[in-house]
Amino acid sequence: MNPPTPPSTLPEKGRVARPLQHQLASHQAGWSRWLPGWQVLRHYDMAWLPHDVVAGLALTAVLVPVGIGYAVASGLPGICGLYATMASLLAYALFGPSRIMVLGPDSSLAALILAVVLPLSAGDPQRTIALAGMMALVSGALCVAAGIARLGFITELLSKPIRYGYMNGIALTVIASQLPALFGFSVDAHGLLDESRLFVSALLAGKTNLLALGIGAGTLLTVLLFRRRPRVPGVLIAVAGANLVVTLQKLASGTDTTASVPVLGALPQGLPGFSLPTMGASDITPVLLGGLAVALISFADTSVLSRTYAGRTAAFVDPNQEMVGLGAANLAAGLFQGFPISASASRTPVAEAAGARTQLTGVIGALAVGAMLLTAPGLLSDLPVAALAAVVIASAIGLIEVADLRRIWRIQRWEFWLSKGCLLGVALLGAMPGIGLAIVVAVIEFLWDGWRPHSAVLGRVDGVKGYHDIARHPAARVVPGLVLFRWDAPLFFANAELFKCRVLDAVADSPTPVRWMVVGAEPITSVDVTSADALDELDKTLREAGIELCFAEMKDPVKDKLKRFGLFSSLGEHRFFSTLGEAVSRYLEAEPVAWLDWEDRIAGATPDRTQEGSSAEPLGTPRPSR
Repeated sequence: MNPPTPPSTLPEKGRVARPLQHQLASHQAGWSRWLPGWQVLRHYDMAWLPHDVVAGLALTAVLVPVGIGYAVASGLPGICGLYATMASLLAYALFGPSRIMVLGPDSSLAALILAVVLPLSAGDPQRTIALAGMMALVSGALCVAAGIARLGFITELLSKPIRYGYMNGIALTVIASQLPALFGFSVDAHGLLDESRLFVSALLAGKTNLLALGIGAGTLLTVLLFRRRPRVPGVLIAVAGANLVVTLQKLASGTDTTASVPVLGALPQGLPGFSLPTMGASDITPVLLGGLAVALISFADTSVLSRTYAGRTAAFVDPNQEMVGLGAANLAAGLFQGFPISASASRTPVAEAAGARTQLTGVIGALAVGAMLLTAPGLLSDLPVAALAAVVIASAIGLIEVADLRRIWRIQRWEFWLSKGCLLGVALLGAMPGIGLAIVVAVIEFLWDGWRPHSAVLGRVDGVKGYHDIARHPAARVVPGLVLFRWDAPLFFANAELFKCRVLDAVADSPTPVRWMVVGAEPITSVDVTSADALDELDKTLREAGIELCFAEMKDPVKDKLKRFGLFSSLGEHRFFSTLGEAVSRYLEAEPVAWLDWEDRIAGATPDRTQEGSSAEPLGTPRPSR
């Protein structure tokens, strides 16, 4: 089979045409389907090479200061940020499905990593590196396993308000941790409240280094001003300017602390070596929990960014392969003296704006960073720590979501307060308990929707087809002796008793003696053993009262479960109807009550059944609204 021919023209900004994506997908088979980068390399168009090289070099200008800054914010030596950047970019280029995604250290993970490594490392840099590396390995292994098991959907368990609350809390935590460095001093604190208290105390004690604050504030302002112009390397301009000021004014060499500023110092020369991190038995639980939290948050961020760029480039990205790519990148970072990484919402636009075509852009960026470490490790020795803090703070500010929370406040107040609760959880309890709280709240939110779902008694509304909620349509007409009941949720252990109660309430509220209770089961997507037993009990209760329990529009998979539970046969197949209309027709055949639908009235029909002296309501009597 001949390889597909690359398109002769490319969409703007390096967007890959959809036909090429389908052509490449058709050739993926066996082991090669796990290596999207290999597929791209096999069919690489050399016309893309200049664009990828230029974009990779432009990206390098951002990778270096950001990688160092996030490493320092995570409690690690700055060099670890460059090691993690290089390893993750090279691994993702081979295993990642997105063509222009940039992975590396990220501010959304900084507070989480710091919360784990800081209390366990006892100030030992080597132990800090080992613990962070183990977190990356745990996160990577979880992501790869989940991707192979096709569990890419699990991040959807965190609703948007919960994600906003968590990320806003993380942003505040990161900003608080970097403010002392921005003002030119350090504090020995852990957690938002403790850091804020000691920061204010240091300010009142006059520990501010005005030179460092001026450089840091200028760096922060420059980064923020250039944020809306991704083609301009604002981070590079700001950091290079700060480095140049310190070098020319010799601010790093003064003995007087008021005339000097803290600087990064020379980086180690050479490339990272393979190193399998180790940890003690007492570290296992916090590292495992930290790795799990990292996996959840990093894939949530990565999947959102991946889908965004997939839509803009008219390309399909498999979320399961995205999880494998992220996992491989974390594994590589953990094995080469790095720490957990994620997709970057700030560096990916830089690659796109610079004209990136494929994953080769990340490879070029990684090689350029490696070349700098081999040939000029002292290039950033005069980089002020305040400037790095400014870069991290600018990124954390970008995590804060306000506008959409205002919209949520307008349309759903309780979800707004849910978001604020998650924010407080992160701010008051810390990043690790905060993510645990977010997951627990997400599960509670999911269960609550199914625990107390909406239900309705249905009737016919003149001029509208189908059967509708009589609470919303007080003039709806009901068939005497027949209750049509709809349950808008799956049936499971938490709502089984409530279902029984609402069905019996609907029977009790009926204005006429009930003969049939028909459950409109289309919204019921599942049943479990508890709810099946509840249905059996309900059937016995209704049967003792002379009422037939029936179902309409039940999905076949739900029927299959009832068959396995033995409930389908005990109820009898004759009690299951394809539609609500069929159930009404069968009822009218079995029960001689007077009923004339509005469609029949329009057609000029007359009632085909009456029962003199019946206790049923007069024909078409409206049901009162509850």
